[in-house]
Order: sequence, then C-alpha cells, then structure tokens
Amino acid sequence: MEKIAQIYSFLLPIILLLVLAEKFYSNVKGKDTVPWMDALASMYSGITLVLRSLFGLGISIISYEFMYEHLAFFHLETTWFVYVLTFIVLDFEFYWGHRLHHQINFLWKGHLIHHNSNEYNIATAVRQPFAIIFNYLFFLSIPAAILGLSPVVIALVLPVHKLLQIWYHTKNIGKLGILEHLIVTPSQHRVHHALNPIYIDKNYSAIFNIWDRLFGTLQEELEEEPVVYGVTRPSRTYNPITINFEHLLLLLQDAWRAEKWQDKFTIWFRPTGWRPEGFEEKYPVNKITNHYGYKKFQPPVNNSLLIWSNIQFFSLGFVVFYSLFHISSLGVNGLILLSAYTLIQTFSATELMNVNPKAPLYAMISSILSAGIVIYIISLAGFNKLELGVLFIVLSYFILQSILAFKILESFKLETVNDDETFWVENKMNT
Repeated sequence: MEKIAQIYSFLLPIILLLVLAEKFYSNVKGKDTVPWMDALASMYSGITLVLRSLFGLGISIISYEFMYEHLAFFHLETTWFVYVLTFIVLDFEFYWGHRLHHQINFLWKGHLIHHNSNEYNIATAVRQPFAIIFNYLFFLSIPAAILGLSPVVIALVLPVHKLLQIWYHTKNIGKLGILEHLIVTPSQHRVHHALNPIYIDKNYSAIFNIWDRLFGTLQEELEEEPVVYGVTRPSRTYNPITINFEHLLLLLQDAWRAEKWQDKFTIWFRPTGWRPEGFEEKYPVNKITNHYGYKKFQPPVNNSLLIWSNIQFFSLGFVVFYSLFHISSLGVNGLILLSAYTLIQTFSATELMNVNPKAPLYAMISSILSAGIVIYIISLAGFNKLELGVLFIVLSYFILQSILAFKILESFKLETVNDDETFWVENKMNT
C-alpha cells in the first residue's frame, strides 16, 4: 500500500501540471480543448481511482504469483532484455483485455467511464473506474507466467506502461508520420474514443499498434470523418460515482425484466449493448443515432460555480495528497474514513457542477457526514490547541459548503419542458 501511495504522490502533481499545460496551450492557440468543468469531473474520477488502488481492488481470482510459481517453464534472470520482454508481453495482454472490455456486456460496465466524456484531453486519461472489485481477465497473464516473468519486474514495468498511455489523450497533436506505423499516436487513440460508427471498436492497442494491425482492428483517423467523442448511450452527469454504476444498473434491470431465463443469464456475456428482443421499444434508453446532431452534456456555469467548484476540487485533492504522505499512520480504519470522505465530497461537488436542483440537499448531507468524519479523526488523538484550530477551519468550510450550494443554485433558473428534459437558463439578476 505504501509503494502505491508513493507512486501516486509522484504521479498526481505531474498529471495536474500536464492538464494545466494543455489548457494553457489550447487557449493560446485560440481553441480551448480542455473545457474546465469536464476536466474537473475527469480528475474527480482520477481521485476515486487512487483510493481503489490503495485498497488493492481489482483482485485476481487466481493471483499472478500463483501462476508464476506453477506455470513457469523457467525463471528468467533479471536483465535489461527481461524488462523489454515484460513490457511487450504486458502490451499484448493489455490489447486483449482492452478489447474484451469493449466487447462483453458485463466488462463494459467497468470501462464505460473512461469513454464517457464528450471531450478528449489529458484529463480524460484519468477518467477511470473505481467500482471494480475483481479482475476477471486474470487468464491473460498466463503467457507472462509461462515465460517466467518475475512479479517484481512486472510491478516495476506496469506503472511505466500506464504512464505512457497518458500523453496521446489530446487533440493538439496531429499525425506523426512514420510513428503512425509503429506506436499508438494521438490520432489513432482519438479514433478509439469516437462514437462515429466507422470508428467504434477500433484501435485497442496501448503502446505498439502492431496488435491492431495483426488482429484487424486498426482504423486511421479520416479527414472526411471528424471525430465525435463519447459513447452511444451517453451519461447526463459529471458525477463519476453514478457513472460507475449506470451500465450495471441497466443490465440488472434488463435481466430482471427478461421473460426468458436464457436472456437473464446470457445478457452478461453478450456483445456490449445487447438487450433482449423488444426492450429498445418497451424500455427505451437514451441512445445517439445522429453523432453529428446530438447536444453535448454542458450544464451552464457562471463565475460563482466555477470558482467554488475549483475550491472544492483542490481542497479534496489536498486532503488526498496529504494522506498519501501519511499513509502508514492511517491504517485500514483511516483509509476507510478517507475513502468515505472522498466519495461523499465527490458526489456532492459533482452534483452541484451538474446544476442539480437537489445539489443543496446533497451538500448539506455531505457537510454533516464529512464534519463527523473529521471530528472523529481528530478526536482519536485527543484535542489540543492546534487541532482545535484545524477543527474550527474545517467546520467553517463545511458550513460554507452548505450555504454556497444554495446560493449558487439561486443563480440559475430551472425550466422543465414536456419531454422531461431539463434545461438550465441563467438568471442574470442573481448571477
């Protein structure tokens, strides 16, 4: 757990700087490719991913260590060649794991959030799931185990492999000549994040695009087909917690409603998006049929909402970042409390970003629960003057959080039309 905390304490500032650099560069170029509220939503998702990693979720049903001990034909000596070989094997494993997550219904529930954004930038790279308990694709590690690739080497190479997947999440880099034939580039990965029919289920590779070429899933970005980002069943929220469970909820509902027992069972293993016959008409869900004609999810934002959303995000980010440096003193109970605090605050803050009419209620509940957690943590060590001062500041913050949620929502007028779609109209008098 401490090693994971050290990795993230190093990575988080770098990723934030990359997001800010892309934001600055795109603004200088005159075309903002990092709409900030969407970027905040992505980074909130990244924070929840940190917590999942600290808890060690994504547990394999059969551990790699077990397969390494029982399947390896030989144990390779740790040399530079072994590190290179491990990188290539991990890349091959990623291709097939990634492809299966796109093509099997119950696996898509864990990958959906990464494709959920209507935007495409560095922040999108950290829009990752937290609600994954088991790694069902443990069998993809069998080739590495047979080759005798050490778990220690894999543990060192894997973060590098993950980190190298960040840079190509950008619109600001065009095609890269000969590199387009060798590695995954921003152009190729833009295709992967597209909802255009011609681009769907293409370009699964992580680093080397040879896997897409070998297995027939490569699609170049076409000038005559501009990329539209997102998924065909889009979420209408910035809240990463609800997005994590959207597809799972749909599968549960469809399995419950299905009249045929085979549909109740096979729906989980069918191709992504499959539903029992007649369900699209009987139980319709929002689905994009015209990728150039649909309206992005973009709730209104004014200065008050923008400023307070930033304060909330960076306040939570500071708490998590500070905790990473003191992870050894937290213990399991402390980590559980930190996770609860993070999820509660994330839910409340992103619902306010949604301009949800219930956001003030969520903010009040979040403030009460979060204040209780902070008081409990401070009380464990006993109160002294410094801790009482910190407690006063924290409680003042939560009181302000509740008040501002009400005041900010007052600056928007919500109007509901006949089709039950909510539109927001800025009330200029209260802004």
